[in-house]
Amino acid sequence: MIKLLVGLGNPGLQYKRTRHNAGFLFLEMLHGSLNASPWQINKQFKAEIAEAFVQGEKVLLVKPQTFMNLSGDAVAAVMSFYRLKSQQVLVVHDEIDLAPGAVKFKKDGGHAGHNGLRDIIAKIGTADFYRLRLGVGRPQVGSVADYVLSAYSSDEELQREQCFQRLNGKITDVLDGNLALAL
Repeated sequence: MIKLLVGLGNPGLQYKRTRHNAGFLFLEMLHGSLNASPWQINKQFKAEIAEAFVQGEKVLLVKPQTFMNLSGDAVAAVMSFYRLKSQQVLVVHDEIDLAPGAVKFKKDGGHAGHNGLRDIIAKIGTADFYRLRLGVGRPQVGSVADYVLSAYSSDEELQREQCFQRLNGKITDVLDGNLALAL
């Protein structure tokens, strides 16, 4: 079972509704539906953290506060403190290779150029963890960095919310590692 659910994003109001914060946005939605404890800033973990119970099992919700490129600091610290294995970790992140509103689950593999994943892999020493890839699409023009750091269009925001609602209804399957059932 997944014990650590990490949403990737960047801290700060200027990033709050951006595509790169898809992981944060998903965890915020999930936080409410799981009736989790209030978010707490944990300086040791360099993260906001909350606890929820799913089928009687404690699940940690974590939003690293180190900016995307240093997300591994928070993940490694939480894993070490709670003695978690990489197979108990699910990282939720934006994915430019998927259309807005699309979602895919993946276990292990590379980082595909995603700097948050790259740092997590480097800091925990393995790519053997689960990923929930939330589609944000690719830019038609301009740089990928500018695109992911910009706000969703209204259509994309609606697609994201519909995607989140579909996933919310299947979160127990996700946390149990039954990813095929969750699709």
